[in-house]
Amino acid sequence: MPRESAVYTHGHHESVLRSHTWRTAANSAAYLLGELTGDARILDVGCGPGTITADLAALVPEGRVTGVDREPGIVEQARSLAASRGLANAEFAVADVNQLEFADDSFDVVHAHQVLQHVGDPVGALREMRRVCRPGGTVAVRDSDYGSFAWFPEIPALDEWNRVYHRVARASGGEPDAGRRLLSWARAAGFTDLTATGSTWCFATPGEREWWSGLWADRTTASGYARLAVDGGHATPELLAELAGGWREWGAHDDAWFLVPHGELLCRV
Repeated sequence: MPRESAVYTHGHHESVLRSHTWRTAANSAAYLLGELTGDARILDVGCGPGTITADLAALVPEGRVTGVDREPGIVEQARSLAASRGLANAEFAVADVNQLEFADDSFDVVHAHQVLQHVGDPVGALREMRRVCRPGGTVAVRDSDYGSFAWFPEIPALDEWNRVYHRVARASGGEPDAGRRLLSWARAAGFTDLTATGSTWCFATPGEREWWSGLWADRTTASGYARLAVDGGHATPELLAELAGGWREWGAHDDAWFLVPHGELLCRV
């Protein structure tokens, strides 16, 4: 099976990790929590800095959680976080979702949050996740859907930001509207026992607006995404600066509101 060919659109700039380290099992994997047992063996694919992974480990004190990511530096950050929380049942490794170095039927739960939107072959990735999940286990995936993002006030620069983001993500081999496609991808991967749901992140308080607008303004001009946008001919640095200004303009409104919809899927093996 080939290794991943898509480029991770966001990279690991501080503005990206500002978002990733905010994620918890409660705000990003609630649809999965009812499936867990205290002794579950869990694989967390694309674990990033490990905040969700650590939460999952705390929820299965008699089980074990393995977090994997393609970026060695991020794996080290996740490992340090788990150690700081005293989680002896969490371990981490560098791995590619397209070629997981685990035996068949190794895990009770295989989880991936915001991963399938960034891979070149999401159906193949789901098949590989299914391979390492035991019969009777669950593959759980959650992805946002950029085409469904909604915000107020209607800042024109954010419309253009969304168009540019779609171009950059697809040119990098990903699919930014992954949330709506999870069900079809899972069916193509051979799953038949499926539970599809959806949930959202909503940013509307003063603190949330400042945080969300600030991280996206910085991401738009300083992250790996910004480099891909310019190098790929999708935007100029001047345009990216204008789009970042749109984010700051949105965040400065007292009545600003932003909705991030997600598709979620429990695939029973």
